[in-house]
Amino acid sequence: MTTPRTEHLVLPGVLTAEQAAATVRGILAVQREDGALPWFRGHHLDPWDHTEAAMALDAAGEHEAAERAYDWLARHQNEDGSWYAAYADGAHDDVTDRARESNFVAYIAVGVWHHYLSTGDDMFLDRMWPTVYAAMEWVLRLQQPGGEIGWRRDDDGTPATDALLTGSSSVHHALRCALAIAEEREEPQPDWELAVGALRHAISRHPERFLDKNRYSMDWYYPVLGGALTDEAAKARIEESWDRFVVPGLGVRCVLPNPWVTGGESSELALALWAVGESDRALEILQSIQHLRDPDSGLYWTGYVFDDDAVWPRELTTWTAGSLLLAVAALGGHEATCAVFGGQYLPAGLTPDCCD
Repeated sequence: MTTPRTEHLVLPGVLTAEQAAATVRGILAVQREDGALPWFRGHHLDPWDHTEAAMALDAAGEHEAAERAYDWLARHQNEDGSWYAAYADGAHDDVTDRARESNFVAYIAVGVWHHYLSTGDDMFLDRMWPTVYAAMEWVLRLQQPGGEIGWRRDDDGTPATDALLTGSSSVHHALRCALAIAEEREEPQPDWELAVGALRHAISRHPERFLDKNRYSMDWYYPVLGGALTDEAAKARIEESWDRFVVPGLGVRCVLPNPWVTGGESSELALALWAVGESDRALEILQSIQHLRDPDSGLYWTGYVFDDDAVWPRELTTWTAGSLLLAVAALGGHEATCAVFGGQYLPAGLTPDCCD
């Protein structure tokens, strides 16, 4: 196993070079030879978290391992362009959840664009373009008249018309990355441009078009992380619920009123804070969750129930470690990660005239 390149993953109070390298090795130790990145060995894989872990590997310079993760996705894509919600960690990749979720399917565009920016590999982008194109077309068939994205399609083909703010915000990010890929390939996608504009309008102006999940911290920060809210609107949203979700010195609650902070939500909030220029607070959040670090594996526990002083659940997940590494990479100036999550250079799309 190679020694990860982790100079830009050093962050005071968060990771030393040795700790960063250990975390990357921890993710690599879970990855299978075929490229799959399950939550942990013996558990399942889902396409979104698989991609997040792959992006962390690219941020650490482990490009061959990341490419194998994307090749796994390409091999397992359904004929209609989707992926199932969960696959068993086993020799046959048995499907354990046959629903197909829109944000899970869309996220490959974020990962592929991140890998391309990390490597400059044109052949990779050419090879993955049909996979990304089919995925985005599948997702956009779930877009509703108001611009929001239905959150899933059942195994029998029945589409959900209900939309989740977190999921739609993630799709907004993915659509912008897909447009960047299309531009790089000089293959204009005007329908995608209109779709991302309508989606951003729904997220920023019409909260009533989404299911009410405001107990969940992801619904708080994801419109910022996904780039639908920027500048003063983004900062105002962060401020309005800061005290509801942030537990000083411990991290970010997953859901109210539960006394449970989680590493993934905390790291994603740090990314959102970095994106709006709040690097000092992002650093504080990342420092606050180092109690979740397992020194033996270099990985991170999913969460901590502070009323009981208990780690829960007892699982060290690749995606929790991946989210932390991506946040550290952004704060450390890793160009590809900054470009993907900063959003300044991603296509914004077009807001349709019909939007009110």
